[in-house]
Amino acid sequence: MSQEFKNHDMTMMFAIHDALRRELERIARITARVDEDPRHVLSTAVGWELFKKFLTIHHTSEDVTVWPVMQRALAGQPDELALLDAMEAEHAVIDPLLADIDAALADRDSGLERLGGLTDTLYTQLGGHLDHEEGEALKLMDITMTTEEWVTFSKEQSGRVGDDARRYLPWLLDDMAAAKVAGILGKMPEHLRNAYETEWRAAYEDLDIWGTRAHTSAR
Repeated sequence: MSQEFKNHDMTMMFAIHDALRRELERIARITARVDEDPRHVLSTAVGWELFKKFLTIHHTSEDVTVWPVMQRALAGQPDELALLDAMEAEHAVIDPLLADIDAALADRDSGLERLGGLTDTLYTQLGGHLDHEEGEALKLMDITMTTEEWVTFSKEQSGRVGDDARRYLPWLLDDMAAAKVAGILGKMPEHLRNAYETEWRAAYEDLDIWGTRAHTSAR
């Protein structure tokens, strides 16, 4: 899909979007379970915390270094500005949803009744946003943002990840096709590739972020 873009490499943008969709699917499967209280599974899973953290980093980086830059560049173009307004509005519903889900996880009385509806809404809202961004906003980013501005966005996101890179990179590449993994790693500095291949991937797998092994062994 990145071949459609002439100015900026969108590989990492699609990779983070695919990782978020993957986790939405996993969250949906957890909350549909009947053999164990999904509140316990979700609230104790490392995967839920990583999902929230990396989603927030991605959206905050766009809010800080993408939408304001594009709004200035597209001043006087109402259709394009309306698209940017839609992107920001779609972002704005996500954090309250995450907070509502956390509240349901902590609610011993009625939390279970609310949880399924909330996670369904998260699935629909976030999935719809990712599709909308890929369908319209990425092309606008490509023709609007300068190389320097795009690099600033990338650096902003990397800076917010910071020391969590040891988890972020394996999380990003989790369950990704081998050819895509090789393509992404091939663009990274050697020390990051080596860290991923010799330490980070194995450590991430040991985390068992959604408790899959524990659940399988208990059956």
